[in-house]
Amino acid sequence: MGQINKTGQQGIALPVMLIILVVMLISSVYLLKSSNSSTLSAANMAYDAALSKAADLGLHKGFQYLNNQSKVALQQDDTGNGYVASYDTTMPVTADAFWLNAKTITNTANGSATADTIQYVVHRACSTTGPFGVKNACIQTASNLAAGGSAVSPGNSMDMTTEPSVKPPQIHYIITARIFGPRGGNVVNQMVVLIDA
Repeated sequence: MGQINKTGQQGIALPVMLIILVVMLISSVYLLKSSNSSTLSAANMAYDAALSKAADLGLHKGFQYLNNQSKVALQQDDTGNGYVASYDTTMPVTADAFWLNAKTITNTANGSATADTIQYVVHRACSTTGPFGVKNACIQTASNLAAGGSAVSPGNSMDMTTEPSVKPPQIHYIITARIFGPRGGNVVNQMVVLIDA
């Protein structure tokens, strides 16, 4: 009779395959997690973009307000319409006092079941209310070179050493709008409008 070999199998293929299967399982779990994170990030970016677009309605309403006012009317506060004729440069937009005289509007044309509540405030970039002048410093920009015939380039400041401009300088009006989203997000947008002094 023949002799039977009783030694155990010595193949290495089975342990290697098991290790490869474990590595593939772990990789697939991380891949699933990664794609889920990418989807959430893309959704959050789209949500922020939609809020920013909705907040632009506040900027538009603030611009309409400025467009419909005379220069004399813009020298005094109009708190009922969200207009402040001075600007405290030390106050951040996160401060409650910044939004004290804000105008609140509701946007129901956004296509969602809930209406967006948007606040905006318009600040004239001057130290105090009243007419622009020596006693009321304002952030200002030189008028357009071609239109005014001035030697001062557009965008240059009107400091003491600057050559006098033919046209009056343009005063900065800062329109700030904010919106609080239904999922806890909020967006603040700003726009600067230049109007001749």
